[in-house]
Amino acid sequence: MGKTHHYKVSVEWTGNTGSGTSGYRDYERRHEISAGTQKPAIPGSSDPNFRGDAARWNPEELLVVSLSACHKLWYLHLSADAGIVVTSYVDHAEGVMEETADGSGRFVRVVLHPRVTLAPGADIEKARGLHHAAHAKCFIANSVNFPVEAEAEITCG
Repeated sequence: MGKTHHYKVSVEWTGNTGSGTSGYRDYERRHEISAGTQKPAIPGSSDPNFRGDAARWNPEELLVVSLSACHKLWYLHLSADAGIVVTSYVDHAEGVMEETADGSGRFVRVVLHPRVTLAPGADIEKARGLHHAAHAKCFIANSVNFPVEAEAEITCG
């Protein structure tokens, strides 16, 4: 059996405008996400489609960004191990969530769009293959029940 890792976070609702949840429109969806005292808090809310604050992170965005960051971290790790020098990596990931008639919903797909720049002379095909390996190792991608795809653009700088 492998190692077990535990993660503790706190989510504190800060959207009580004075009357609590006395009505659906009577409270804000604001909250603060924290994990210990040495990390800055993440301002959260719900998606603006659900009466949330567009200036704050919503859970759906955090899920997509978790998938993107996990893939990137594994890709960089595998690149270093393979002798592939990555000089730039940016991802513009997109997630699709379908809402059902009863108001619930689920993600049906996330597509990562990593734009990777390699050092001159790097093996682009080998680097491209590392995206498949990164996906296979990503803890977050292995934990969701919808497809996560990577449509990578790789160039040498």
